[in-house]
Formats: sequence, C-alpha cells, structure tokens
Amino acid sequence: MNNKPFLEYINKIVNLTVEEETILLSKIVHRNYLKDQYITQQGDVCKTVNFIISGCTKTFYMDGEGQEHIVLFAIEDWWTSDLGSFITQTPADFNVQCIEHTELIQFTYKNLEELYKEIPKLERLFRKIVERAFVASQKRIIRNFSLSVKERYQIFKKTNPKIDQRVPQYMIASYLGVTKEFLSKIKSQIIQNQ
Repeated sequence: MNNKPFLEYINKIVNLTVEEETILLSKIVHRNYLKDQYITQQGDVCKTVNFIISGCTKTFYMDGEGQEHIVLFAIEDWWTSDLGSFITQTPADFNVQCIEHTELIQFTYKNLEELYKEIPKLERLFRKIVERAFVASQKRIIRNFSLSVKERYQIFKKTNPKIDQRVPQYMIASYLGVTKEFLSKIKSQIIQNQ
C-alpha cells in the first residue's frame, strides 16, 4: 500500500522525523472498502478515524422515516469518521458509507491514544484537523440559515469541484436539503443565466 500521500499530508502540518514516521506507520491499518460498504453505521460505536487514500464517502443521518440527510462528502486526502462517536466511544449518530471503491488508512482509538504519548506533536496534528472540521461545520450551518439553495449550490460547486463531478445529483440534493427535482430546477436556472 502507498503511504506517501498520507505522510505528505501529515508533514504539511507537523514535521516528523524518519523514526516518528516509522512509529506512526506501525499503528495504522490499511483497509479497502467496496462501493456501498459501510465504514461506520448509526448506532454502532465508531471504531476508527480514517484517512482516504482513494475513493469517496458520504456521512449521513438516517431519520425515522428512512430519509437520508447527508452532512459531508470526503475524497482523497480528507478524513472521514463519526468524530463524536469516535472521541467519546459512544454509539454513532451518523453512517459513513463508500460511494466508490475506497482505500483508507485507519487508526483505532487505542492506537491513536498510544501515538499521542509516543509522538506528542501528533496531538497537535489531530487538534488542527478537528479545528478545521469544526470551522467548516460552523460555516455550513451559517450558509444553511442565510443563503438560498442556489447560492449554497454555487458555493458547493466552487469549493468541491472534484466531488460535484463524482457524486450523484440526488446525493448533492440531500446535502443541500432539497429534492433532486428542485436541484435540477436550480441548475437549469444557473445555465439559463450564464
């Protein structure tokens, strides 16, 4: 398995020595998931935090009526997990499912805690990752309250061009909180106005 993209990502945030890289790599698990396979399921304790080497995932909540509410997509060089469940080791609120065949590097809770002790700068790394995720989540909440669906879709396309090309439109509609028909109407309006 290719660890190079993972180590490049890590070293952009914290500089690891060769010895630290060796320790880090000794604690990871490589895992391949098929399209539609679940990494985490709602109600189960999230056992891993996952770095995507290749592929695409969606994080979603399934309501009591069987309706999917997508909160996040993740692709190469992104992290995916039900972070709340992972950190607290309590049942997950979200499902994490593969949209494509997906190759991951995974950390168990135990291995991550051991890494924090052995390589203290990794705690800083994961703090930065969580901070970025929190800020992105806050911005998304504000956009959902203050912007129209059309504006939110345009921001999504601009900030996630690779995802927009890889994810079915009905999933993007779920992410935006609208029906696929409504999203189709918005896209037609955007095309007409160009």
